[in-house]
Amino acid sequence: MKKRLFVLILLMLLLPTMAFAAAVGKVTGLNGEAFIRLKTGIPYSALTKGTVVSTGTWIKTGSKGWVELTLNDKSKFTLANNSEFQINSFLLTKNRREGAFNLAQGKLRASVVKFGGRQSGMTVRSGTAVAGIKGTEFLMLSQGQANVFFGNEGKVAVSGDGNGEQQPLTAGTMTQNTRGITPVEPLKIESGSPVAQAKDIFDKVTAAEPPADWTDSGRIAEIIARWNINYGHYLADSGKYQEALHVFQIALDLTREEAVRADAHLERGAVYGRFLSNPELALAEYLLVLEEYPNLSQAEVALFNAAQVLNEMGFVNQASQRFDQYLRQYPQGKQRSNAETFLKTLGK
Repeated sequence: MKKRLFVLILLMLLLPTMAFAAAVGKVTGLNGEAFIRLKTGIPYSALTKGTVVSTGTWIKTGSKGWVELTLNDKSKFTLANNSEFQINSFLLTKNRREGAFNLAQGKLRASVVKFGGRQSGMTVRSGTAVAGIKGTEFLMLSQGQANVFFGNEGKVAVSGDGNGEQQPLTAGTMTQNTRGITPVEPLKIESGSPVAQAKDIFDKVTAAEPPADWTDSGRIAEIIARWNINYGHYLADSGKYQEALHVFQIALDLTREEAVRADAHLERGAVYGRFLSNPELALAEYLLVLEEYPNLSQAEVALFNAAQVLNEMGFVNQASQRFDQYLRQYPQGKQRSNAETFLKTLGK
């Protein structure tokens, strides 16, 4: 009797662990460096093809790593290089399917099979976006606080936090967001555009076979960031000022390329100053360019604009100092005559 009681208690203690460790899929493809850990907070170890995975599992790829994960329902997640992905939960029964996954960083292709009208709820999260999926295929890039989504098949509901407004991502469209803000309205991907170029690279690095060369993989975020400068400018000209500010912020969060970042700050300053009547925030953007990118050509534009904003705000002495600084630093600058006129008007 005591022995049976002991066995019963032992089983009760083990059942939660056994349930937690239930297999939800396995690694069906692997190339290059890839790693695994069974839960958060422990070191990664080398991953091998055929490894069975359970809820709580993290998978990470190296600079030339590629992994294909197939779940028990035949859905597939393909991770490109420099990616980190977690299976938070996955439940599959005859009439119900639920799953929650986390793309901490990197590039993911999610190919989720249809569930025949039965109850299904699957989500892929980053730190600042949520994709709600049923039976569909899409691409997701998470870099820093920014996220970019491309639709391949079906429909994905993309939001900033999973509770707010959603954007419907469909085949042949893209959307993006940063910092938990509602994603921008999805756009059709035009053939030959920079967005189409970025998607083509994305398709290749998350295809059924890994690419022979990973060089282009790192260009996806840079291409989108550069394109966002023109797109944000278009939104501002269309009167969509908050959307424009969001797109410029996405560009900033996607790239560390100084020229693109300087352009994004200049554009944000223009929106604040010209359209939103907020000279304080406009000035902050221009001063940031002067502080962080003093040797770029954008610094000339930022200096003149800062002087103009100071003058508009009534800070005559500070404005005069900035106009004088402009003439000293850029004696042949594009705004030389305007700076001289301002100084004469200000009595300097």
